[in-house]
Amino acid sequence: MAPVNHRKVVMLGYSSVGKSSLAIQFMKGDFPTDYEPTYANNWSKTFVMGGEEFELEVVDTAGQDEYSLLPQSFFIGIHGYIVVYSVDCSRSFQIAQTLYTILVDRRGKCFRKVTFEDGKKLAESWGAAFMEVSAKDPERSKQIFTKMIEEINRIERSFTQDKCCNVM
Repeated sequence: MAPVNHRKVVMLGYSSVGKSSLAIQFMKGDFPTDYEPTYANNWSKTFVMGGEEFELEVVDTAGQDEYSLLPQSFFIGIHGYIVVYSVDCSRSFQIAQTLYTILVDRRGKCFRKVTFEDGKKLAESWGAAFMEVSAKDPERSKQIFTKMIEEINRIERSFTQDKCCNVM
């Protein structure tokens, strides 16, 4: 049996933008209708993707603002970050610009204050993937996490290809 690939991802973003809703949708296939502020949760799920088995740990953080200090534990042993903002809250987009890597927009087109193009342009400036989704959509929510795994694997494989060490 092939070994399980362990991946750890941190979800970052302003308060009340849907980080927990996205994580719960992926982990449990459920959309929470009641809002409960998150202080920090860890979620874990094992699944098969592309014939490989993955154990994904998702660190669901409390909302950040531009003055937040991220604990060192958010950087050690982390394979990727998902930055979440809401298109109906320009402040959340400003905060997202201070954070980094995969952008995930959660609200669709209602009450839009941040355009699709703004989000895509920011992601491109970071060299990051970009997706607009709603936590109410289980398939698109799943795509966020599978895209993250694909990106982590792509980068990891680029470091191991054609690399060798000669000891003389």
